[in-house]
Amino acid sequence: MENYLSSAALAGSGIYSIIVLAVAVIILIAQWKIFVKAGKPGWGAIVPFYNMYCLFEMTFGNGWLFLLTFVPCVNMIMLIIMWIKLAQAFGKGVGFGIGILFFPVIFLAILGFGDAQYTGPVARS
Repeated sequence: MENYLSSAALAGSGIYSIIVLAVAVIILIAQWKIFVKAGKPGWGAIVPFYNMYCLFEMTFGNGWLFLLTFVPCVNMIMLIIMWIKLAQAFGKGVGFGIGILFFPVIFLAILGFGDAQYTGPVARS
């Protein structure tokens, strides 16, 4: 009986791993497309730290602001603002940015594969 339980657990973890890998690949491809739409190199989506630099440059106009993500507590606020500003940079609203925050696989795919066009960083009003 124990052997069957361990086999079931192993199979379940294998299926879970495949699902997580598929979601990661979809997000990566969507980010690649978003980078290309914004005039950035697509490969930048897969390079650690450089991808954050590019995202902050696309959203704030200053890529070096990504260094604020290394400050505890400030990082969460900056990332929320960055996702909202990314949505606005593609002509979407604040609600779409919140959608990116909670369901990135869906909303990044909409930005990357959809007809949204990059308009540049949105100035504060």
